[in-house]
Amino acid sequence: MARNDFDPATIQPDGRPPALARLFDGTRPGPWRGSVNGETLGGPVTVLTYGNDTPGEGPPLHVHPYDETFVVTEGRAQFFVGDQVIEAVAGEVVLGPKGVPHRFENLGPGRLQTIDIHHSPRWIQTDLV
Repeated sequence: MARNDFDPATIQPDGRPPALARLFDGTRPGPWRGSVNGETLGGPVTVLTYGNDTPGEGPPLHVHPYDETFVVTEGRAQFFVGDQVIEAVAGEVVLGPKGVPHRFENLGPGRLQTIDIHHSPRWIQTDLV
């Protein structure tokens, strides 16, 4: 599918070079496999990867001063975002708006794997439990 959303002649590069960073090491134990701060790459977002094999497990209730976008890449998750409960499966994306407490857990069966995009050049979080 061809896209033509803007005129490339209207955008000027800002001089930043391309950058590379390792997001995760698949052999690392625990659910948090890694993160890359946007400031490391010279970009505006921070990327984390999370996964676990245990239904009912997930990060504690927490909040950020910016939006967080969750990409479910494997398995099924139940997200608790403010007063809402959202079930998401591999291939779906969930938004946690800034200032709204949220958490998620593995619904099983099997592994839950997510990529979590923090709309900030660094990870800032307050756990509420």
